[in-house]
Parts: sequence; C-alpha cells; structure tokens
Amino acid sequence: MSARTRELFALIPAGLLVTAGFLAIFLSQESLKGVGGQDQLTDASLTYGGIFLALCVAAHLVIRVRLRHADPYLFPLVAVLACFGLVMIYRIDDELARLQAQWFVIGLILFSATIIGLRDYRVLERYRYLIALAGIVLLILPRAFPPTNGAYLSVRVGSLSVQPAEFAKIAIVIFLASYLRDTRQVLVLGARRFLFVTLPPLKHFGPVLVIWGAAMVLLFFIQDIGSSVMFYGGFLAILYVATNRLSFPVIGLGLFALGSWLLYQVRPTIENRVAAWRDPFDPELYERVGGSYQLAQSLFAQADGGLLGRGFGQSVLDLPGGAAILPAPQTDFIYAVIVNELGLAGGLALLLVYLLVVQRGFKVAMLARDSFSKLLAAGLTSVFALQVFVIVGGVTKLIPLTGVTLPFVSYGGSSVMANFILLALLLLVSDRARREA
Repeated sequence: MSARTRELFALIPAGLLVTAGFLAIFLSQESLKGVGGQDQLTDASLTYGGIFLALCVAAHLVIRVRLRHADPYLFPLVAVLACFGLVMIYRIDDELARLQAQWFVIGLILFSATIIGLRDYRVLERYRYLIALAGIVLLILPRAFPPTNGAYLSVRVGSLSVQPAEFAKIAIVIFLASYLRDTRQVLVLGARRFLFVTLPPLKHFGPVLVIWGAAMVLLFFIQDIGSSVMFYGGFLAILYVATNRLSFPVIGLGLFALGSWLLYQVRPTIENRVAAWRDPFDPELYERVGGSYQLAQSLFAQADGGLLGRGFGQSVLDLPGGAAILPAPQTDFIYAVIVNELGLAGGLALLLVYLLVVQRGFKVAMLARDSFSKLLAAGLTSVFALQVFVIVGGVTKLIPLTGVTLPFVSYGGSSVMANFILLALLLLVSDRARREA
C-alpha cells in the first residue's frame, strides 16, 4: 500500500470520530428524546461526519498530487485533533463551533495554497531578514490595541480578532533555521571553555542575545508569558540541533531565568500570574479580580472528572443564573473540560495524539538531507510541542498559566490557520526528504 493510500484510509477514523462525537452530544440533549429525535440526530451526525471527511479527502487529494512522498500520518493525526476540537466546541457553544468550522475550511485553503504555491520551500532562505522583520512587527502589533486579561495578544478590526503571535512563530523559526545553517560550524569551532562551560564566540552568538532580549521585551512590553516561553524554547531547541552542544541551551535557559526574575520584580501582571500559580486556593487570590479563580476552577473540574470522566456533554459550565463556573472553556481551559467529561484517560489519549504528531515531525527532521530543512522541521515541531506544553502545563498547574491556545482543539481562527501553514511546511520538507535520491 502506498503512503498516500495509507493516508486516505487513516482519515476514516477522523470522520467516524466526528459522527460519534455529535451523536453523543445529541443523545445528551433531553430535547431530542424519542424515536423521531433519534432519527434526526443520527442523520445530523452522519451529515457532519460526511462533510468533515469530504473536506479532509479534498486536502488529501492536494497532497496526493503535489507531495506524493510526504509523511502519510501527519495529516490524519491533525485531522483527529481538529475533529475532536470541533466536537468539543460544539458541545460548549454551537455558534462558536460554526465559526470554528469556517476557520477550519479557511485553514485547509491556506494549507493547500502553501503546498501548491511554495514549489521549493528553500527559497524562504533568501528572504530570511525580511521574514524576521515581519515576525517582530507581528509580535509588537498587539501593543496598539487594548489588552486581554492584562496581556496584549490580539489585533481587533471590527468584530474580527487576530492573534499575530501565531503567525510570528513560523516567521521566527524560518529565520533561525536559515541563520544557524550558515553559522552553526562557526559556533562550534570557535567555542572556548571557561569554568567547565563551553562559550560560543560573541560575534556569532549575538543573535542568541538578540532573541533573549526579544523574549524579555515580550514579557515586559506585551506581557505575554506564553509566547515568550514558546519562542525562546523553540530557539534553544534549534540551537541544540544545529550545534549538538548542550551548554548552549543551558546558557540560554540561565539568561531567560535571570531576565524573568528581573521582570518579575517590576511587572505586576507577571507577579500576579506567579502568585496564582503558587497558591491558587488562597481565599484572597481566589476572590481578587484577575487572581486565581480561573486556575482553581480548572483544577476542580479536572479532579471532578476522575479516571473516566462524568460523561460526554455532562460537564457543568454555567451556574443557573448564567455565571461561568469555568471561564473561557472554549479557549484557554478546553483541556479542563475534556478531562472533566472524559477523565484522565481522555486527557491522556489527547496528549498521546499530540505526542505522535511531534514524533512524526522530528522524524521528518531526521530524514531531511540538508541543514536548512532539518533545522526548519525541528524548529516547527519544537514550537508546536512547546505550545501544547505551555497551555496544558498552565491548566494543570505545572507552570504559571498563560494565554496560548491548544493547537487544532481550542477555538481560534488565528491558531487554526497558522498551524495548518506549519503543517504544510512540515509536509513539504517531508516530501523532499523521502524522495528517492
């Protein structure tokens, strides 16, 4: 069986998951009880599953024509994540689910356009400084708009809201992959030993300090902890892959820790996030506006789910008066809703799918034949993995809570579109790597 045929058959479980998910939601709605209601909900579930599968097959045909040798499992795994996200958002708010479905279609269009229009992704190396400049502008742009929960995350034009950081992460990774392809040998050969630590030459290590400074600016200027961790962590991952020197990312982590501590002393928003993380059940913090209420409610919801959960569609999200028990369940805290309804088993199953995506992404990097392709695939995969770690770690109180989205699952058009572009780039690298020499 060819790789593309395996990919086609692997899409079938995603369509079945959509059908089963909507069927479970409809069954949990008391208004649809009865024989007629059962027929209605069965037809609707099959229709939604068929539409989702048809869209995925259309994208598969683009891959089949343009990228015959690409990894056969990346797109089906992402389809499983996307269908799971659509079902969960529909269970929370059917209007938001319709909007998410529209963003999913737009994301598939951008995915196909990237594959068709970017014949040779290596041309991106020529414009690395222009791409880096665009990424920096995208990161700073939200500062011109009102903050969201104390952080400057979005650009609002009328009713449309866009998070530029989702697209900036791709631009920064492209620049770093291109720059380190040219300088990685100099960083290794010109390094010196000092107190059992390998120090790279300052002339060529300057971009490390620039990226560190950019991460600190993110923390100070737009107060976005999640993006800072995601960008800087992705950079350290690319640096380690490029040089194979553990001391370089260790130095980078030390610089980030120092900068974070200094900013913690002067930025109340960061101080409040850390305080809520340290003791979310403190009554004073719990009652304070912008305190630990969100995190505490998230932990309560996950504990209430137990091992197997309360049941699909059974999570209580609002009080009888309409007040939210779990704020932002469709975005920041969708993982808490998943664990509440499907239990620890459901949450782990979702994380295993993410781990499979990350494993396939790193395999693409291992198979790549040139340095730029290898670093690009490793960087894109690292940023994707760190985004999952940052949001799940924040919701589960492993790290301070941040405002990034859970890729392909949380509600958000910017995240869906940017991650589909990221997936397209990974498949472009995979196709070139898996071709016969």
